[in-house]
Amino acid sequence: MRIKAFQALKPPVELASKVASLPYDVIDTAEARKLSEGNPYSFYRVSRAELALPDGTDLYSDAVYQKAGEVFREFQRNGTLVKDSEPALYLYRLIRQGHAQTGLITVCHVEDYERELIKKHEKTRKAPEDDRTRHITVTNSHSGPVFLLYRDSAEVDALAAAAVQTKPLYDLTAPDGVQHTIWRIADTAPWVAAFGNIPVTYIADGHHRAASAARVARERKAANPGHTGNEEYNWFQAVLFPASQLRILPYNRCVKDLNGLSEDQFMEAVRSTFTVCEKAAPAPKQPANISMYFQGKWWGLGWTPEKVSNPVAALDVSVLQDRLLKPVLGIDDPRTNSRIEFVGGIRGTGELEKRVKSGRAAVAFSMYPTTVEQLMAISDAGQVMPPKSTWFEPKLRDGLIIHLLD
Repeated sequence: MRIKAFQALKPPVELASKVASLPYDVIDTAEARKLSEGNPYSFYRVSRAELALPDGTDLYSDAVYQKAGEVFREFQRNGTLVKDSEPALYLYRLIRQGHAQTGLITVCHVEDYERELIKKHEKTRKAPEDDRTRHITVTNSHSGPVFLLYRDSAEVDALAAAAVQTKPLYDLTAPDGVQHTIWRIADTAPWVAAFGNIPVTYIADGHHRAASAARVARERKAANPGHTGNEEYNWFQAVLFPASQLRILPYNRCVKDLNGLSEDQFMEAVRSTFTVCEKAAPAPKQPANISMYFQGKWWGLGWTPEKVSNPVAALDVSVLQDRLLKPVLGIDDPRTNSRIEFVGGIRGTGELEKRVKSGRAAVAFSMYPTTVEQLMAISDAGQVMPPKSTWFEPKLRDGLIIHLLD
């Protein structure tokens, strides 16, 4: 696996907590406005640049990207973001509710992405990919890292254990209670060598960021007659975490209506497909079980897993889709069907109850989380997960360490 040090653009220590922002794609405009209120340093002013424009502005309009570029350049002029004097790597530890995960902030080569040495498990969609491509272009940067994982390495673990004993560059606790600690690593050669022994990595989160970075690199290559492959635009920012440290939360589902069925007809269809029990726990305790909120209570749906060679078909979210959502509720394509909503596990099962009780949904499904091992198996097989199969938590922060493309 190729990695290298880079000259980061980053905030001064005293501004780090004000700059740090959640990824652009996990909050909406209203949430970003609330989180950045009264804070002129917030990176939401770059990643969600519509905040400075009139309400109702098209999020994909030229004005939004123009504003993002303007604010990003202003942050560099006024000292909100400062370019490091020398290339470095950075160790990044996140602690949430007592669980810690520690990864390396670096840059990876787009050729490794295109050669499937950085493995994928999702398809990208045109609109989000176009959006990130334009954002990277106007800011000339990768401001939000791709979240990668790798099979554990004792060599890397030893380097990380030594690094966390030194004084950190940043140590802050975000409003959501997650502690973010970053160490600057000046002696990068041992890390480059250690990751050179890791054959492949896997995208956990950030498929659109990675695809857009590769697209920008192709565009700049085509425009550069002297292209060598070593230019900075050939590299994109990532954080690499050992697989054993990661935790995946469930990605739950709500369906707006019963597809024309009465409540009795729907329950008859459910019972014909699953083993059903009443008074189930809101969150399933093991795989091959789903908790369903319907008629004001939780039902347990279970089945005997079949031995299948296709790792995608074995996922609980696939079983739900193939046995109930599609044939009974008419959710033919969950990527495009407007009658289904996905709810990240961080919101809890109370959010599912709330949506059904309010009439926003007719039924809700609480899932057992996909495992990291399943993600890697599907990626190794060159297959694609169903949409919204994984929710990684805690979320990385944008704006703390930024990679410039030149």
